[in-house]
Amino acid sequence: MYVIGTAGHVDHGKSTLVKALTGIDPDRFPEEKAREMTIDLGFAWMTLPSGREVSIVDVPGHERFIKNMLAGVGAIDLALLIVAADESVMPQTREHIAILDILQITRGLVVVTKTDLVDDEMVELVKAEVEDTLQGTSFEGCPMVGVSAYTGDGLDELRTTMDSILDETDARQDLGRPRLPIDRCFTISGFGTVVTGTLIDGTLTVGQEIELAGSGQRARIRGLQSHKTKVDATNPGVRLAVNLSGLSKDEVERGEILTIPGWLKPTRRIDARLRMVKNAPNPLKHNQGVTFHLFTSETSARVRLLDADRLTAGQEGWVQLLLNEPLPVVKGDFFVIRSSQDTLGGGQIVDPHPRRRYRRFDDVVVERLMTLDQGTGGDIIISVAEQWGPCDLTTLSQRTNLSREEVKERVAGLTGEGHLVSLGDFGGDSDAVVYSAQGWDILKSKVASALQLYHTQYPLRHGAPAQEIRSRLDLSQPVYQRALARLVEEQVVVDERQSLRLPDHEITLTTKMEEEASAYLKSLQKDPYSPPSDQKVSSELLGVLIDQGKVVRVTDGIIFDASAYREMTERIVQHLKDQGTITVAEARTMFDTSRKYVLPLLEHMDQQQITRRTGDERVLR
Repeated sequence: MYVIGTAGHVDHGKSTLVKALTGIDPDRFPEEKAREMTIDLGFAWMTLPSGREVSIVDVPGHERFIKNMLAGVGAIDLALLIVAADESVMPQTREHIAILDILQITRGLVVVTKTDLVDDEMVELVKAEVEDTLQGTSFEGCPMVGVSAYTGDGLDELRTTMDSILDETDARQDLGRPRLPIDRCFTISGFGTVVTGTLIDGTLTVGQEIELAGSGQRARIRGLQSHKTKVDATNPGVRLAVNLSGLSKDEVERGEILTIPGWLKPTRRIDARLRMVKNAPNPLKHNQGVTFHLFTSETSARVRLLDADRLTAGQEGWVQLLLNEPLPVVKGDFFVIRSSQDTLGGGQIVDPHPRRRYRRFDDVVVERLMTLDQGTGGDIIISVAEQWGPCDLTTLSQRTNLSREEVKERVAGLTGEGHLVSLGDFGGDSDAVVYSAQGWDILKSKVASALQLYHTQYPLRHGAPAQEIRSRLDLSQPVYQRALARLVEEQVVVDERQSLRLPDHEITLTTKMEEEASAYLKSLQKDPYSPPSDQKVSSELLGVLIDQGKVVRVTDGIIFDASAYREMTERIVQHLKDQGTITVAEARTMFDTSRKYVLPLLEHMDQQQITRRTGDERVLR
């Protein structure tokens, strides 16, 4: 199914033409009917000669309602540019053409209305003027049809021409991410909240949970209608009325995006390619404030020019838009910017979630944006992975605006060519992620640098705590585990379970350290069952002696020489085998020592699961 939108100057007969074609009056408000002037979006539908059913969005033509016009034309497949034969091209004709051109609506049809009011020669003159006006726009060379909504002349030709154009129009691609920009919200007695809009991607089904991407509120689809006919499910490219349960009318506004939960997040910063309209009255300056329009949404914004000091009429440039209110947008969406009175330009979003504000006139930034804008699917995936790695399948699909299946296919090829490093398999692994080759090299460098720094700071430690390295890398636990396995495989690190080290790291004691260690061990061996607790040794050196198995720390203050510890535990175990139990007093007598040493020793043996306490006694486990 396709959506057709009208465009053109006020009082050129847009609504009258829609009613003549469909039998439906698109003007909904009494004020519109009384003034005979459309002030908001109107909707109708019809069946073309081929049997194809189409939706029609009728927009207001008056300059005061241009934002309502913008809310209606963002999701149309074919535009009917309406020009009255008795007035020809007028100011809003030109502005609407500029808007349609910016939005890259390439399927157009000029309808010269009110032909019953002029002669044939005048109709041809109007067509010639329109043809000149369309030069250099996406509508250049489009078909033209003259009609009279009052007499019916030309209406059949118009229907046939619309049919033939749609024959050559591709249906909207289904990327599996439904988006319905809401243009109306109202309440129907007995049904509750109803929203309407054009489904521009994905499918919706009755009973499905949905989310309003802007506010994050969730609801469930109670019912679906297209052209007042109930449906259970629907494909992209249709006008829909969606009955929601769980939300009141006051909780929904025009401009919201209805979608499925969990993937579409609002943003305040957007990278884009912007083009000024040909008749822009003033140049666009760096940091200038504008009004930003995308589908049915509108907010104020500030434009940062990245490769120019200003943009004049017809010029293009790279920009970063700073939105006053966060909006949910997707790579590839088209937008329009306006001043308080005029349409200035617009363009296409190339990155809906850039990481930061860039330095201006940076060739690296411009090159990346050009890749995102003009590169192949593979180029774009690599660029996204470089900026956002590690990327999972959902992130890559969203930020490249490619289907999940295409992403899987391209990632497999790019991994085989060495452009990407895959941690897991997108085919059946929900935790799989990819790095760009450059991103993976950077990660390896970070890990090696972090470990080298740790070894320099703590030369006597066996390795750095594994979780400390994970924290420095800012990776989730699943991604970290996958990355660590790959780092070990590539011999970047050695995994010692709780710690990591570089492959060439060895603990080497200086002569002074050797002397200090020897003196400490002798002090422990002098009275092995009651070793001095006031004999100080550096914590780093003590750690080495523990790792080497030369001493055993049973508590922070009690440390035994390793041979003494083995002898004491062996004698206690033998006593338990012979006698069955042992008390603290018996162990104290056995070694002619004090409770200060025996109690920590027995508790340590409990912890090592050699013994088990039962009341005041210990038994073998």
